[in-house]
Amino acid sequence: MIFVYITRFDHVSWYKQTQHSNTSSVFKEQIMATCLFSAPAAFLPAFLFLMSSVCFAPEVATAMHAGITRHYKFNIRLQNVTRLCHTKSMVTVNGKFPGPRIVAREGDRVLIKVVNHVSNNITIHWHGIRQLQSGWADGPAYVTQCPIQSGQTYVYNYTIIGQRGTLWWHAHVSWLRASVYGPIVIFPKHNVPYPFPKPDKEVPIMFGEWWNADPEAVISQALQTGGGPNVSDAYTINGFPGPLYNCSAHETYKLKVKPGKTYLLRIINSALNDDLFFSIANHTLTIVEADASYVKPFQTDILFITPGQTTNVLLKTKPLSHNATTFFMTARPYFTGQGTFDNSTVAGVLQYENDSSNITNLPLPTLPPINGTSFVANFTSKFRSLANSQYPANVPQTVDKHFFFTVGLGTHPCPKNQTCQGPNNSSKFAASINNISLVLPTTAFLQAYFFGKSNGVYTTDFPVTPLMPFNYTGTPPNNTIVTNGTKLVVLPYNTTVELVMQDTSILGAESHPLHLHGFNFFIVGQGFGNFDAKNDPAKFNLVDPVERNTVGVPSGGWVAIRFLADNPGVWFMHCHFDVHLSWGLRMAWVVLDGKLPSQKLPPPPADLPKC
Repeated sequence: MIFVYITRFDHVSWYKQTQHSNTSSVFKEQIMATCLFSAPAAFLPAFLFLMSSVCFAPEVATAMHAGITRHYKFNIRLQNVTRLCHTKSMVTVNGKFPGPRIVAREGDRVLIKVVNHVSNNITIHWHGIRQLQSGWADGPAYVTQCPIQSGQTYVYNYTIIGQRGTLWWHAHVSWLRASVYGPIVIFPKHNVPYPFPKPDKEVPIMFGEWWNADPEAVISQALQTGGGPNVSDAYTINGFPGPLYNCSAHETYKLKVKPGKTYLLRIINSALNDDLFFSIANHTLTIVEADASYVKPFQTDILFITPGQTTNVLLKTKPLSHNATTFFMTARPYFTGQGTFDNSTVAGVLQYENDSSNITNLPLPTLPPINGTSFVANFTSKFRSLANSQYPANVPQTVDKHFFFTVGLGTHPCPKNQTCQGPNNSSKFAASINNISLVLPTTAFLQAYFFGKSNGVYTTDFPVTPLMPFNYTGTPPNNTIVTNGTKLVVLPYNTTVELVMQDTSILGAESHPLHLHGFNFFIVGQGFGNFDAKNDPAKFNLVDPVERNTVGVPSGGWVAIRFLADNPGVWFMHCHFDVHLSWGLRMAWVVLDGKLPSQKLPPPPADLPKC
């Protein structure tokens, strides 16, 4: 008896991944699926032919298996990194900033072994992954798991079901995601084409922020004093601030392209606290996907993207005869609040092959004003789902439960015998949903729910509507104090939900990017001013609304979403400005089990971290 050991590369993913210089060695070593068989020696030639067909031919392998299992290892460790002539030791995955790519196909199972070599507690959230029946792998600290403590290990285990496109992963405890983040690239199933022209190359573009200081110290000091945290020193594109910052000309991201080609840019806003405008000088982008959901393509010169969101765009390069061959690509913030923010611009370079032009005199793209709310509203209104037979928009047409949440800032009283640096120097900044500022427990919500030990951990009386209604976008009330609480909402399995989120003018109207874990939702309506429950629903789009996992609540306005609660577990919903998240702009939904085995949350894995 002879054992035959055959490995099958996922050729498409391998090709896509190796087009980029920073290809993860983990990907190269572990992208392979393995086939192990035994056969009598006399039948070895025929057997080898059969097994090579199964293991090397993607379409045959796919016919036999819905997907393959992909293994990654994330070593959480300190790494010295230099930007802006400042070197610091910071928490990274595998010493990379940004971190390594996760690459998979729809239907694949992904196992990521996370080993914590630093003194900080760590968790990893797989932003946008539905986590159907795998809520234990979602990642937010004290919501679905206790953190991975120093010296501990946890294997995140999930299957990608019904999703393809660009998502991302990041740390989900304190402000560690400032340096612990990376892209997730999900290719369609074998032989399933994109619903847009096939690109010649695909490139992740990740926006981030750089602090010369330790971001953990920044938020720790802010929470202690009650004031606004110090802002970042630079924005970054794929980890580089670019030439518009001092001592940074050599730290510029360059996207090298060929004339007359089509590039798929997988754009991700992983900045901590800033919505961003983005543009490439003298080039037009075609938007084809948002938050790993295909959209009706439309063209734009300027992209708007909130923290947490992803947007796939097609970039068609100019023909060979074009004169200019080097162009700036820039991003800068959108902001309407009253606090401080990083009012700077990050620049990268789009460089055509065989060009070595000096970038010092390149014209900058034209971007909207910092407070360009009208552009944001016009831009976001253009997103529509494909809503065709292959990619339907399954919008809930009826609603079982309606919710109305205010989202915004507020205050906590200054403790006795303490000087505070919040509003009027007499209070601390806070944030809330329906005036409840969520206090996380010292154990995880999901464990308390699953084992029936919620007493003393959380209550289920989160308010469905504001307890004290007011003119939300008018003159703010005199009393801006928010209430601390650990209250959740309980939803029966398969409940259809309509949620209206209303910005408030308390301490200044501003956009809030709200992210819902465990679900996609449909953005059925949005507007400015106060939501009108009598007249606004008549204008909802229930035919082809965009499907996302993160939505910007308009500054001084409202947004309405619908989703089906078909995923049992405990699911975090929060503002993706980490400063607002730290101040308490967060809540969670408990979705109960259904009747069928496929509608129930399985028990936790044996290696689930303990608090």
